This record gives sequence, structure tokens and C-alpha cells, in this order.
Amino acid sequence: MLPIIKKNRLIMKSNLNQIEKDLDILSEKGIKLQLGMLKVLGKLDNMPNKDKILEKFKPINFHRNYEQWYSESLSVIKQLIPDRFQDFQLLYKNEKRKNIEYLNYTVSDFIIGVVRKIGIEVIVKEDAAYPKFQQQLDILDAARSRLKSSLFDIKQIVQADLFDSELDSAKELLKKGFLRASGAILGVLIEKHLGQVMENHQLTSRKKYISISDYNDMLKSNDVYDVATWRFIQRLGDLRNLCDHYKDKEPKKEDVEDLISGTDKILKTIY
Repeated sequence: MLPIIKKNRLIMKSNLNQIEKDLDILSEKGIKLQLGMLKVLGKLDNMPNKDKILEKFKPINFHRNYEQWYSESLSVIKQLIPDRFQDFQLLYKNEKRKNIEYLNYTVSDFIIGVVRKIGIEVIVKEDAAYPKFQQQLDILDAARSRLKSSLFDIKQIVQADLFDSELDSAKELLKKGFLRASGAILGVLIEKHLGQVMENHQLTSRKKYISISDYNDMLKSNDVYDVATWRFIQRLGDLRNLCDHYKDKEPKKEDVEDLISGTDKILKTIY
């Protein structure tokens, strides 16, 4: 195995280890929030193995800390198990429901203190949020399992090796003055990576031949990334077209250098 491939695998493994650590922190905070919710509901004292659990985890204020935990967790779910992304959102807030029932009571209802009554009879109260938050914790735990899956690990590492090898080829061609050839390789690399991002988020297109621009539009419209990232990738697509299409204007060395650095950036930051 080439030394550069070994190095890239170590980098990829290091990134996965950091993500795993971040997930562990989110999971631990989720348990503390769960204890905080039980405290608000007056059910903390009745919790099985209470003393043992409280030795390890201390309850934190649910109302003040949940929103940040939710936002960070939602981002993780979107990246690792996008098929559960909508489920996770609906457990927080369901704007399409017609009436508040036990089954569609959400965490956001708990935060603002929603209680449904008919006359003086309480139909749905705040404790209906507890199983919804428990389900969110379960989804986050599924994301942790997804990350630790050996199949996922191997696939991402091997793909990173291949992509880095192609990136090195483009750099070598640039050094030797083959600007268009370098740009062509980078264009294919961007297309393959964005295609993998589409697959990661379970997105498909009806088009037989999909361009960088097509991928870019679909990923932005599905909120995989923001407008700033969309513009950045759009510029990379323009630079690729400059290299790939024989027209009056010739690509400059600086154009291909920008294309190389931009490609390297999206490989490392967009999943």
C-alpha cells in the first residue's frame, strides 16, 4: 500500500473517532436532559436504579438546554441516518396535526407547557412528551450504531482513498502543465462525490445524465447545505466547464489551483 493511502486512512479514521466522541457527548447530554424532564414531571424519585444513575449523571434544566441539543442532534441524524430525519423533527414539533392527542403531543408542547382540556377534564398533559423524547434518544443511539458499523467505516475509508488518489493525479497533471486534463479529472471527482452525498441522503434524480449543476441544485433544494455552499460548488462547476470545453478562453493555472483546493474542501466537509 502506498504511504499516502496509509496516511489518508489514518486521517479518515481520526475524523470518525472525533465524530464518535461528539456523538458520545450528545448522548450523555441527552441522558441528563431526560433526567431533567423527569424532575419537572415529578417522576425522578420513582425512576428504577435512581441512585446508581444519579451517581454518573446529573439532571440539567430541560427547557434551557434542549434546543441546542436538538439542533446538534438533528444535524447528526441528517448526516448519518437521513431516513429518520423527518421522524426526529416530528417528535419535536408537528405542525400538520388537527388536534392535540397523546400520540401527537410533542417535545415543543412540553417546553411551552401545552395541556389539552375538555371542560375541567385533562385529556393530554405534559407527561405525554416523555416517550417522544425517549424516541429521539433512541434515534440518536441508532446514529451512533450507524457510525460504528464496520461496513460504513470501510466504505468511507476506501472511498476517501480513491478520491485522494484522483486528487493527487490532478495535482500532478497541473504540475506538468496539462490544465484541461487536470480539470477534467476534478470535474469527474466532484460529480462522483456529490452523487455519493445524494445516496447518503437517499435522494434520486430522473435524469439519465446528471451534471455538477444538477447535483448542486438538488442538494440545496433538499437542505443538505446552504446557499453559500451552493454558490461555491456552482463556481467549481464553472471552472470545470472552462477546463472541459474547448472554447476561445483557455483555463489558467490559477483556475485549476482554485478547482483543486475547492474539490479538496468539499470532499472533507460535505457528506
